[in-house]
Amino acid sequence: MSFPCHGCSVNFKSEGALFLHAKRTRNPACRAQAETLDIGALDFDDSDHEDTDTDMDDPPARDARIRIEAALRNKLHSTPYPSAKAGAPVEKPQLKAGYHLYAETLQSDNPYAPFKSELDWHVARWAKLRGPGSTAVTELLSIPELCNRLDLSYKNTRELNSLIDQIPNLRPRFKLKEITIAGEIYEVYFRDALECVRALFAEPEFARYMVTKPERFYADADKTKRVYWDMHTAKWWWATQCELDSEKEGGTVVPIIISTDKTQVTLFRNKMAYPVYLTIGNLPKEIRRKPSQRGQVLLGYLPTTKLDHITNASARRRMLANLFHASMREVLSPLKQAGEDGVEMMRGDGLVFRCHPIFAAYVGDYLEQLLVAGVKYGECPICQAPREKMSDPETQYPFRDLEAILEILAIADDRPADYLKECKHAGIRPIYRPFWDDLPYSDVFLSITPDILHQLYQGVIKHLVSWIKSAYSHAEIDARSFMKGITGLEKLTGQEHGDIARILLGLIADLRLPNGMSSARLVKATRAMLDFLYLAQYPVHSTETLDLLDDARKRFHNNKSIFEDLGIRTQWGLPKLHSLDHYRSAIERLGTLDNFNTEYTERLHIDFAKDAYEASNKKDEYPQMTQWLERKEKVLQHGKFIEWIQAGQPTLQNLNPIQPTMSRILLPQNPSVKQVDFSKLERDYGAVNFRHALARYIVQQNQPHLSSSRQRRNLDVEAAYEHIPFVQVPVFYKIRFWSEDFPCFRNANTYDVVHCRPSYPSRRDPRKMVPGRFDTVLVSDGHAQHSLDYCVARVRTVFTLPRSGRQLLPQGPGQPLYLAYVEWFTPFSATPDPTHGMYKVSPAYSNGVRSTSVIPLSNIFRSVHLFPVFGPVVDRSWIADSVLDQCSRFYVNPFSDRHAFGTIL
Repeated sequence: MSFPCHGCSVNFKSEGALFLHAKRTRNPACRAQAETLDIGALDFDDSDHEDTDTDMDDPPARDARIRIEAALRNKLHSTPYPSAKAGAPVEKPQLKAGYHLYAETLQSDNPYAPFKSELDWHVARWAKLRGPGSTAVTELLSIPELCNRLDLSYKNTRELNSLIDQIPNLRPRFKLKEITIAGEIYEVYFRDALECVRALFAEPEFARYMVTKPERFYADADKTKRVYWDMHTAKWWWATQCELDSEKEGGTVVPIIISTDKTQVTLFRNKMAYPVYLTIGNLPKEIRRKPSQRGQVLLGYLPTTKLDHITNASARRRMLANLFHASMREVLSPLKQAGEDGVEMMRGDGLVFRCHPIFAAYVGDYLEQLLVAGVKYGECPICQAPREKMSDPETQYPFRDLEAILEILAIADDRPADYLKECKHAGIRPIYRPFWDDLPYSDVFLSITPDILHQLYQGVIKHLVSWIKSAYSHAEIDARSFMKGITGLEKLTGQEHGDIARILLGLIADLRLPNGMSSARLVKATRAMLDFLYLAQYPVHSTETLDLLDDARKRFHNNKSIFEDLGIRTQWGLPKLHSLDHYRSAIERLGTLDNFNTEYTERLHIDFAKDAYEASNKKDEYPQMTQWLERKEKVLQHGKFIEWIQAGQPTLQNLNPIQPTMSRILLPQNPSVKQVDFSKLERDYGAVNFRHALARYIVQQNQPHLSSSRQRRNLDVEAAYEHIPFVQVPVFYKIRFWSEDFPCFRNANTYDVVHCRPSYPSRRDPRKMVPGRFDTVLVSDGHAQHSLDYCVARVRTVFTLPRSGRQLLPQGPGQPLYLAYVEWFTPFSATPDPTHGMYKVSPAYSNGVRSTSVIPLSNIFRSVHLFPVFGPVVDRSWIADSVLDQCSRFYVNPFSDRHAFGTIL
């Protein structure tokens, strides 16, 4: 026997379950039904979910997570830095700056100067940013009459480059320095680091966003729960500002963020480049992580020699380390005096500040971290954990002692024998004068930031996937992923490991281990590591979400013994696994980890290394690469100036909006199909009850009183007699959704996409049909706060009424224009599964017929991914295209993306 909800047409197994649904939901039609039920007589047994006691290894209680996640969405409370002088401009007249100063430098009333006209400029811009190589551009310009007809001021690439060289360069030029190591001479191409900082600080596009002093933020009015995101909200900046103020008030901290990473610039011959990037923490991370914003500066190219002529491996490693540090010392040397005494810098609005550029953060993979810190392979570059103790999650080892190590480095020249001995005792390499030994107010060991790409995706997640492959049958794992499986994949990228992480828990949720061993610990360990992965990537953290991060790490360690029992692992001294111990302290010290993601560096390689190398003749390439980059920077900055002129010279407060206005729902301007018959909707789209569902919707809009449970029969009667004067509707295949809380969990500028398209002939082979796709979504009435406030539905079609049909609905501004026909699933199970933490849903039926409705499109919140409940052995007849119709029970996937993780609690 089933008990239907007359508000949403969903069936329940007991009146108790129906009552709980009616009390939890925010749908008024469903809530009204609770008043008609006798609480004392209700059966609250939930036969679809088994109550199980939880323990310390289970995920955090749902109510606690709901409260914690809600705090991220609420208004924050702040405490400003106590000194008004900190980060304040010096007492000087405001100077002419930004584009006004740039216009003066051009010394011309023509905004396109040194180009004659707008067309002259656009051709030049295309040639340098989008066009082919210089030879091809010269051949194009040599076409007879082309230059004359377009009235171009250049006839070949050489003349074009000459004009670009006349554009003022707001960023410093590259220079060459020879570094001598052990009698060998090596070339380093780099810029003045201080001038690079000055250029970033003075950039008019950044002026409105430039932060000059620290501030504390809290999630509660009592100010006990800190909130972190950008660097100025974390502890390092506040503490460093206090140090500066103790010597002389009025300084502005400029946190220097350095990134290094070798990259291959050719597919063959293994040609390498070793770029160094610089940015400043005064810029918000939304600017620093976008290459188009130009918030990262290429500081230089380090030598890439492998020193193959040195046959002794130990000596070669030592010399490579010394070469790196000698080069970096030369590159960063201008920051030493400026960091100590401060230097005046003008912001893009003309205000002048006494700035102290201070080395704050280093971004790189594990090998780069070891090289910078001077630590041996297999050890932690941050703390003093012995290699054999790195697997101990309970002991918090102290950070490496910078002062003690500096004392050891000071005896390198006077007592070389003691120096080698002391270095070995301290666990560092005998590096001669590391670049950071005299940088003021900085601690290199605390500057090393977590690396999500290499430590998590390419590290722990990669290991976890390999352990799971060893634990289970490859055939059974691959059968659950529907495509070609995951067990045969090799040499995966970080993005591909991320794709596997999205489905990993669903693949193993019901799998059995060999010999009848319980899989609970393995599933819990997997859930814990996935929780850690997604929590670590939050763009906003609070004290409580960091507690969740610690809890996830502990849950993994509490359950990892299953891999030992299976004979898969015997020891856990993995540096990348140990690095997770430092994630919380790094976030509290420097801000959330999207401030320092090495994925940004990987993207910068395309512009600053690979494209630059391709623009050279591949011989003596660095002078050509640096000149090409300088010209490209000039073209980009001149383009921004011209845009400013064409926009009417807006004020700085209206310049460079980094958070574009996002629509809640975004549809194509025109329908995907202008007219689709009701019969075709039923046959090809699966909207088998479309006409009746539409009639019910029309009646409910005109007679809201029929929405109550007592009036359901009358509603069906009225719907049966409702005349619909049309038999076709326009439909849409793809809809994009955005939510105002996306910035709390994911990239705020990315839409969530829902597809609802029937099968269609393949473009490559019209004889083959591409299967249809009808996505599942979370539906609410706009007031949902957590999982139990949502319902899962499958969208069969999104449509709008033709003009002749809109008169059937009440007229008014609140009437929705776009509608969706959906098939309902049962409400979320009362509690998630105690082992893997996922909720369970099933297709909803009413009197043996699938429950369907027409709803306003605005009721759809976002997409949701469902896992079939595969059971111990997957039904081999299930296929990806039809499993939503074949399977009767599903798990709701909280790992489809980071926003889903913060929503499905």
